[in-house]
Formats: sequence, structure tokens, C-alpha cells
Amino acid sequence: MITKITKYQVVNACLTVVMMALVVAAIKYYNQYVSSFTDVTIDSKALNESRKVFIRLPTNYNKNIAYPLIIKTDGNFNLNEWDRILTARKEAGEGGGAILVSIPNLFFTDTRNRDLVPPYARQDVNTLARPEHETPIEPNGEADKFLAFIETELLPYLSTTYKLSNNRVLSGFSAGGSFVLYTLHTKPELFNGYFAFSPAAWYDDMTVVDNLEAFLTTQANKVKSPTYLYISVGGAEHPLMLKAFSNLESVLTANPNNNLVWQSTINKGADHSDNPPLSVAKALAGYSAFIER
Repeated sequence: MITKITKYQVVNACLTVVMMALVVAAIKYYNQYVSSFTDVTIDSKALNESRKVFIRLPTNYNKNIAYPLIIKTDGNFNLNEWDRILTARKEAGEGGGAILVSIPNLFFTDTRNRDLVPPYARQDVNTLARPEHETPIEPNGEADKFLAFIETELLPYLSTTYKLSNNRVLSGFSAGGSFVLYTLHTKPELFNGYFAFSPAAWYDDMTVVDNLEAFLTTQANKVKSPTYLYISVGGAEHPLMLKAFSNLESVLTANPNNNLVWQSTINKGADHSDNPPLSVAKALAGYSAFIER
């Protein structure tokens, strides 16, 4: 028996595939590039592109109150946990809330490593050793441009739109953690709180660690006001991540700074993706104790 497939059936099948692809793309777009809060688009000259930010205001937001500011990377990633913990802290009387701003990565373009990898490291990060015969790639991270966007465009926008206190936190995970450390040693005055969850400090033979160490040994006087740093890692993470974390602790211990208070946590049994949700409450508790001293 021969089954004939008509042109009509072929067209319908193609349309079905196209529609399914569009539905999948729409779901991915919504999950990555649309938040449950207020979404604002900023035309950035520093990045030469438009960038969206998600803005979460405290429960019972009052425009006449000056709120602490928290800026985090990676958009919707771990954003619900931040919302849950900030809400719980406010309800428990542990602070009056904070304005949380989360910056998503671009949807149609892979910008995460470009934006978050420091300019002294390569964007094509990999935990595997690079083959000796392979032509070296020059450092090409563009975290300096992303930081310029935050400093010269995002912060001024937020300062003119909302009433902010002097307490400001920058938080990031993995590549975002390396961006937090990069910001700390290049623009320490921008924030008085730095949270680096599972920071990818192992880039290019620990170059992030090396640059932080160089800063703490030769330019520590640039930390002119009390500043808090929280770093964490999961106990079950990649050995390179754990080694970099240990190196960070050693560097911070060996170079004490009167204006830099730091805390570290190893979340036992946690892997890379488990660590951020386990770290938010601990980081906020440590920061609150720091600013209340």
C-alpha cells in the first residue's frame, strides 16, 4: 500500500514545526528577558546597545524613603530567591527593604562572558587546560565597558528615579562573581557591599586572584570607606573553583585592610547551581551586621 503525501499535508507539517519553534522561542524569551517586576530599557552609549533591567521595589514602597540598592547580574537567575528572602527579612523587621535591580544578559546575542569577564582575561573561558600547541588568545573580556554602563548610565538613572541611601551592593554568580571582584579592585568606591557567589576567579591561571592580590598589596588605600565583601562556594564544585576560592581566602587573609571586612562560606555538599540560593540570606545577614556596627 502506497500512502500519498499531499502538498497540503507538507505545508501543514512545516507550519506546525514553525509554530512550535516560535512557541519555544517565546517561552525562552519570557523566562530570560521578562521579569515579574518592573522592566526598564536603557539606551547605553557605553555598550552601544539597549539594555533591559529588572527593578524590584520593596513591599509597601514609599517614594519618600531612601532605600538601600542591590544590583545583581544574570537577570532572572536566582531572582525569585532574592525576592523571597528580601520579603521575609522585611516582614521579620530585619531592615526596611531594598531596591533590587537585576541586569539580564541579552537574549539574541551571547553577551554574558563579554560583559562579565575582566579585560585581563579571555572571554572563551574553559576549565580545561589549553593545549600547548594552540595559539594563545589575547585577553578580551569587556567587563570594563559593562562596569562603565553601570557607573555612568544605570546608577545615575536609578539615583534620579528613586530615593537611594548610601548603602549599595553589587552581587554576581560565577562569571558575575569575577565581575564583582573586578569592580572591587577597580572601582571600590561604587559600592560598600560586594557579594561574589562561586566567583570564577580561576580564569587564565588565577588571573582574577592575582589582580585582586596586586590591588590589596599596592593600592589598598583606594578602599577609602568601610566596605564589605562576601564570598561563597559550594563544597561539591569543580576543583578549580575550590582552588580559586581557597586562593582568594589566602590573599584576603595575608593582606588585611582596615576598611575591608570580608566573610567567606563553603556550603557543604552544594554544587555550582546550588550555591547561589544558599548564599543570599547569609550574605545579606553579614552585610546588615556590617552596616549596623
